[in-house]
Amino acid sequence: MRRRIRGVNDWLDHRTGIQTAVRNFLYEEIPASSGWHQVFGSVAMFLFMVQAFTGIMLAFNYAPTPGEAYNSLRYILTELTCGRLMRGLHHWGASMIIVVVVLHMVQVFLYGAYKKPREATWMVGVVLLLVTLAYGLTGYLLPWDNRAYWGTVVTTQIAGQAPVLGPYLSRLLGGEGAIGVVTFARFYGLHVLLLPPATIALVVLHVFLVRKHGVAPMPGDEIVAKKKFYPEQVFKDTVAIFVAFAVLFTLAIAVRVPLEQLADPTDTSYVPRPEWYFLFLFQTLKLFSGPLEVVGSVVLPGLAVLALILVPFIDRSKMVKVTRRTAALAFVLLAAIGWGGLTAAAVKSTPKDAGTVAVDYSAPTDWMQLSPEEMAGVAYFRQENCVSCHVVGEHGTAVGPDLTKTSIHKDAAWMIQHFKRPSAMRPGTSMPAIQLTDAQLNSLAAFLLKLNENNATALDNAPEFATEGALVYQANHCGACHVVNGVGMKIGPALNGISKRQSRSWVEDHFLDPQKLAPGSIMPPYKLRAKDLENLTTYLFALPE
Repeated sequence: MRRRIRGVNDWLDHRTGIQTAVRNFLYEEIPASSGWHQVFGSVAMFLFMVQAFTGIMLAFNYAPTPGEAYNSLRYILTELTCGRLMRGLHHWGASMIIVVVVLHMVQVFLYGAYKKPREATWMVGVVLLLVTLAYGLTGYLLPWDNRAYWGTVVTTQIAGQAPVLGPYLSRLLGGEGAIGVVTFARFYGLHVLLLPPATIALVVLHVFLVRKHGVAPMPGDEIVAKKKFYPEQVFKDTVAIFVAFAVLFTLAIAVRVPLEQLADPTDTSYVPRPEWYFLFLFQTLKLFSGPLEVVGSVVLPGLAVLALILVPFIDRSKMVKVTRRTAALAFVLLAAIGWGGLTAAAVKSTPKDAGTVAVDYSAPTDWMQLSPEEMAGVAYFRQENCVSCHVVGEHGTAVGPDLTKTSIHKDAAWMIQHFKRPSAMRPGTSMPAIQLTDAQLNSLAAFLLKLNENNATALDNAPEFATEGALVYQANHCGACHVVNGVGMKIGPALNGISKRQSRSWVEDHFLDPQKLAPGSIMPPYKLRAKDLENLTTYLFALPE
């Protein structure tokens, strides 16, 4: 049996050379100083494989056209099995791979591993860093929500500022006019069709160069006996990969990636913000104005990239121990302080309305169609902890009947009497009386009458700001003058779509002093608590048009 297996292996190796190639790869000699500080390259390659796999999984259910892209992404997040996990892995993987690639380059820079004869290896690494950033840039538009749309508007405008090439870059990206089908198609093509094969080619070239010239040894390590890549370094790389994936998986499970509303080209009040790894550049642009904008958008980034590429030719000194590379350490420290300072300044200067998502459209949003009274009923349902005895959606205990079953629904009058005197309406029930006013019980009944098996999970996902805001709306009888979702009086303006007509600060000031902002208004001033004002305003701004 062993002879047959050996014969098959010999045949396979003779015809393909796979076994010999793997053996040479695993048992290649590396410097004795190799260790944990050299695991970043393997982790980066693993994360690229995760990005490729999750990208393919998402593509199977993604429609690459504006509008439909948004709807297909919502389908992935709300209905597809493990869809939210796939998107989480892809989203957070994009951030992690940038962090790991930067750490890998910092490690190479600090150790001086870019020096002769490894100049080409370093330059290919710089190009790989740029390609990694290009993934983030081109993938930003693909969700086609407001954040993606307006962020891409800024990107195409910056590209258009490039000297001489600006108009050509803008035309290439499809950003000459409004961001639309052409822009989307080109960003999608770059992200899915061009960058992946370019990355594979660059990674193969990078690995080939690393193997050709070997891992850079520490000074004085040349005379020390070398060791094999397998098993010691393979073990360290495997542990690092496991830790990286554990962190990535935890982020994908625990931190929800929000999705804003469908891209709205008319929403000129939206304040675009890039991903965190571009915030430093976004803040740098604020330091220049007018004709000098091109300095912050093109000149400085271009010089930085050129300096990175030319590092092996600028520093041609002999390799010394990392503890003696004070200039390199100082440069990395200053770069980290500069990047951190600019990023912190960008975060601090983010307006209150920017960077926050009042509604997470990656979850079911049927609750947005409820009237304020029905939404207040959700709040009372939670306040009375009804799920301790009843099942609603994915939560609850089956002590009492399932409230999503339409067969058990009665009219509002019967429900209110049942809430007040449960044992009188259903003899033998263990349900205690609910201590709420008739108006509050009517809201609770209105919500329960709206419940069914199809919308239970969606209504159960109503955010707290919406339920609390509806309570404030009902308590102040706003429906006596305004209409929300078709319910209310038409004395004042309808409140659906108010986020498109007024700013948040205007609405908050209007509550406090209507006469100041709308002379002649019959609306009285409302002295609301700060939290109530915030919840009410956020609820109104979340209403659909």
